[in-house]
Amino acid sequence: MTKLKAGFDDGFLWGGAISCSQADGGWKQGGKGTSTQDLRYLDPSWDHEQVELKHHGNPFSREEFEAALADEGTEFYPNRRGIDFYHRYKDDIELFGEMSLKLFRTSICWSRIFPNGDDLEPNREGIEYYRSMFSECHRHGIKVFATILHYDIPVNLVLKYGGWKSRETIEFFVRYAETLFSELGDLVDFWLPFNEFNAGRFAPWDGVCLIPGDEECTSQAVFQCLHHQFVANARVVELCHRMLPGAPIGGMIARFCTYPATCKPEDNMQALQDDQYSNWFYTDIMARGEYPSYMNRYFDRFDIDIKMEDGDEELLAANTVDFLAFSYYFSQVSTTEQGWEKTAGNLVMANKNPYLPTSEWGWQMDPVGLRVTLNQMYDRYGLPLYIAENGLGTSDVLNEDGTVHDDYRIDYLRSHIECLKEAVIDGVDVRGYMVWGFIDVVSCGPLTMDKRYGLIYVDYDNGGKGTGERYRKDSFAWYKKCIESNGEDLS
Repeated sequence: MTKLKAGFDDGFLWGGAISCSQADGGWKQGGKGTSTQDLRYLDPSWDHEQVELKHHGNPFSREEFEAALADEGTEFYPNRRGIDFYHRYKDDIELFGEMSLKLFRTSICWSRIFPNGDDLEPNREGIEYYRSMFSECHRHGIKVFATILHYDIPVNLVLKYGGWKSRETIEFFVRYAETLFSELGDLVDFWLPFNEFNAGRFAPWDGVCLIPGDEECTSQAVFQCLHHQFVANARVVELCHRMLPGAPIGGMIARFCTYPATCKPEDNMQALQDDQYSNWFYTDIMARGEYPSYMNRYFDRFDIDIKMEDGDEELLAANTVDFLAFSYYFSQVSTTEQGWEKTAGNLVMANKNPYLPTSEWGWQMDPVGLRVTLNQMYDRYGLPLYIAENGLGTSDVLNEDGTVHDDYRIDYLRSHIECLKEAVIDGVDVRGYMVWGFIDVVSCGPLTMDKRYGLIYVDYDNGGKGTGERYRKDSFAWYKKCIESNGEDLS
């Protein structure tokens, strides 16, 4: 009988995560082309209500797309500025090392490697940037967890081919991945082809680069794009296993932990289906290698007909992932009742749980849901798990003495890590935990800086004004203590 664990293994990886589009900046520098995330618009004069209305009402439109293509500026495009990580990465990574970070998750910018996406040769300056940055991580004893695509594809692929609507994009993605494996394979410890695979359904521009109003049937277009991504994912898994034997490569979703609103059988059935359609569909394909049968009824209901080519099903079956990762921020409830109160959440508006507290931005905080999620995923797949994102977005105040007192963030992280430890004792094989936005970055949803996740404060406002200086928040010292005690000292 296996001995019950008392806590985290010695090799547990305490980490942090950012994305290139939200952090790098370096707009059109170093040979970088325009990416789809460079086109997202924010007016820095908008108040909180206007920002949220834009984010939840019409996050991206054809008019915005055309205007952004013609605009070479950065004032209204926060992702073109980021936090200037492109120029400041050495100093930032030194701070990560001071925090004793074990694992750094970031994404590689496709348009920095292939500016147009369909280029025949890669941009050497882009490759050297990542070689330098990843080498800097290793110099500080930090392993690299590289996301190959975190929403931002070269915009030329959308203009010329229709983006993920075209199977040609699969070929360009495989060429891009092959280049990364060849040029950076000696510096990357973990590979992840796609960030939050299910984002395509809930945030079409981010996930599959579709402008919903442009499509005759958005659902049909989304699921066809997702199929092309599944094929691309399997191709890249096969390529990684061949080119970099022993290098772990995984799959990731935005995890929506779902509870039935009541003990009514109908609510329980609704929770089961919501879990299937929002979560399991994506991980079932990546980890089990086939389209699950429960999706047949869903596709029939919404008249979705996925066009596959000969060999697609065999490809998916033969190239499953080595591990699974997920982002976790909140839980939600499922019900057949109409008029249930809604609240905000990652990528979605969710049914509100009356038993949970809510963050400043309306996201419900549920550390027990993290334990539930870990148990459910490990029970279903038996694969190693990584928490690729977890954190709290709030307003922070930078005091005159350069301090930021964020006890609320410490409380959030402590409660989630305590439940993470319980999952380890439950027997779940979870190997890493990454705080999202452990340095302040442009928030993905609202595109603002005032929704801060970091343990390091970055002095920029929503319009990019500020010194850009970095300041350690109270949570910085707390997480350092957590890491150095391997999760034992959470005081």
